[in-house]
Amino acid sequence: MTASTEILVYTTRSCGQCWALKAWLKREHIDFREIQIEDDAAARQFVRGVADGYMSVPTVVLPDGRVLVEPSPAQVQASLAA
Repeated sequence: MTASTEILVYTTRSCGQCWALKAWLKREHIDFREIQIEDDAAARQFVRGVADGYMSVPTVVLPDGRVLVEPSPAQVQASLAA
């Protein structure tokens, strides 16, 4: 099985930090798939599972499977370069 090349970004519609991260990803031409946790019970459960029970967004899953909870664009950039 090959590793995914997709970045997943778990968000909510009202999250300003989510909007800022998505705008940065678009400016940097980094492809991602947005998953709104309001619309997806499994996504809410996943986010709670990686964020100590909280619905912390944005939550980012990198192509190698690492998870970043409420990362800044700089943190995502550094993680992608690592």
